[in-house]
Amino acid sequence: MRLDTALEQGGLDQLVHVSSAQGEHASLRRLLCDLIEEYGRHTGHADLLREAVDGRVGEDPPPGWRPTSGR
Repeated sequence: MRLDTALEQGGLDQLVHVSSAQGEHASLRRLLCDLIEEYGRHTGHADLLREAVDGRVGEDPPPGWRPTSGR
């Protein structure tokens, strides 16, 4: 796994190859935190879309639950 290799070769504080327009490199720690944040944001958006489609909230529907759209 690429992350395992990167951690073995320098840990979270090593700089990544991607840089800003000014040539500044972020740490692997910063990159991972940004990815986790972005993933969480989009997961939340997907939940909102699903709720808008079928009206269900939460992870497991109660027994006998049916979509409000009638499908």
